[in-house]
Amino acid sequence: MTASPRLERIVEMTASELNVRLGEALALYVTAMNYPPGTVEQRAPMWLAHMMREDWRCVVALGEQDELVGIGYGYRGAAGQWWHEQVRRGLMQVSPPTVVEDWLTDYFELTELHVLPRAQGRGLGEELLRRLMEGVSSSRVLLSTPEGPSKAWKLYRRVGFVDVLRHYQFTGDPRPFAVLGRTLPVS
Repeated sequence: MTASPRLERIVEMTASELNVRLGEALALYVTAMNYPPGTVEQRAPMWLAHMMREDWRCVVALGEQDELVGIGYGYRGAAGQWWHEQVRRGLMQVSPPTVVEDWLTDYFELTELHVLPRAQGRGLGEELLRRLMEGVSSSRVLLSTPEGPSKAWKLYRRVGFVDVLRHYQFTGDPRPFAVLGRTLPVS
């Protein structure tokens, strides 16, 4: 028995290209995360704001009919951004200031990385992550992910992410999250 051929292709998208397909990208996000459909309206303004941040980058996986089957994006993290300030607050509670500064200086925030369930299990998430990190000039990458065993956790561990902050609750979300990080480049 032979493996089915890989039909996806990975391409980089500009902010204007993603903007044209924002509804499709957000539908992918909602499906991959198993969120209620109304999440699209809540997230759209946030994704649009992210597209204007310094060093924003996006890669997508396109299927046979050029439909989005995966997406990853991020940007240079900085003081004053909501996520940065949340992580700083959490880290200050458990780490010395030098550790906090080491992680929160010169980092790329891997904001979103999602693959449709039907396209999972074939290395597409890892390929998206690696392509997204190509050319990132920051010295580190940070991300947050819900605590608990998942395909995402296996991926992040496989590519060398380590614990930065565990069992953290972001404002407005009752779930515990982990903040993971690693130095760049991803080899």
